[in-house]
Amino acid sequence: MPAQLLDQISSTLASAQTIEQLTRPLLELLELITGLESTYLTRIDLEAGVQTIIFSRNSHTMQIPEGLSVPWNDTLCKRALAEGRFYTTDVTACWGDSDAARGLGIRTYVSTPVYLGSDVLYGTLCAASTQIQPLTPEGQNILRLFSILIAQHIEREHLLERLQRTNAALEADSSTDALTGLPNRRFVMAELERLFALARRTGQRVMVAFIDLDGFKAINDTHGHDAGDAFLVEVGRRLSAGLRAGDVLGRLGGDEFIIVGLTSPAEEKNGFSTVERVHQRLTPLIRGRFALGACILDYPGASVGVVTADPVTATPDEAVRNADAQMYLNKKLRRDNATRTAAHA
Repeated sequence: MPAQLLDQISSTLASAQTIEQLTRPLLELLELITGLESTYLTRIDLEAGVQTIIFSRNSHTMQIPEGLSVPWNDTLCKRALAEGRFYTTDVTACWGDSDAARGLGIRTYVSTPVYLGSDVLYGTLCAASTQIQPLTPEGQNILRLFSILIAQHIEREHLLERLQRTNAALEADSSTDALTGLPNRRFVMAELERLFALARRTGQRVMVAFIDLDGFKAINDTHGHDAGDAFLVEVGRRLSAGLRAGDVLGRLGGDEFIIVGLTSPAEEKNGFSTVERVHQRLTPLIRGRFALGACILDYPGASVGVVTADPVTATPDEAVRNADAQMYLNKKLRRDNATRTAAHA
């Protein structure tokens, strides 16, 4: 193999980031080496019975367009694979029954399969011409070499895609509460950091709502852990339905949920503060009847603590602690009200 050709192949391999960036220069080199007027890479869908031209180079009168799809059983590639005949200068004599070849006027044809692994047929690398064009043994070897290089690049792309999907799934798992499917503490705290940074730039405040499910232990003890889990899932679903655009709901763990989002002075309207309006929106969502499989639960509601934090003077951790403190004040108020109601009953 000439040194100049080796240099061109090495340069292409070093710079190609995608299968297209690799294949197009190789098709150009294949044309120079074989003297055939059209070179192309195909993709074969055996299940659909279709062969499609992915990339092609056409230097003379023959035009094999990219995107062209033909029935697999009518192709020269199918016949070449079946017969083990990958080169001919007389297509008409060998495979005159091919409508695709007759329509394109192919006379000289050379092809090699592109296998992923040892036995998965991806497609073919081909060259064709309307003229008789002998192919040297070197040309046949280079065609096979190019098919191997393309297969290796495709396999590498597939591996990278699988790794990216796996990484995305792992990232999702590490940021998601397994029971409810909501963001977990790790994700919410990271989101809170982002909201604080954004609020500092935009002059907004950060809303944090801390929700504790009163009596959750009694639900587990009385009705069982399956009912308790179903209750947590349903609470998450109901709270999700009450979110504003941009709010993030997460489960901190156990019976604790948190909602974070941005707010602004313009939202202080109609005589109600943001804290009051958040209470009014969230409280009814988690009060009432819950159908938990075989158990029907009339739930009196949860304790909710809400704060709006100034991102200039407070930190995310301080905002969460303040919301937690407000939640305990709300819990005490609810308990005192329940005691007074029971005393007057």
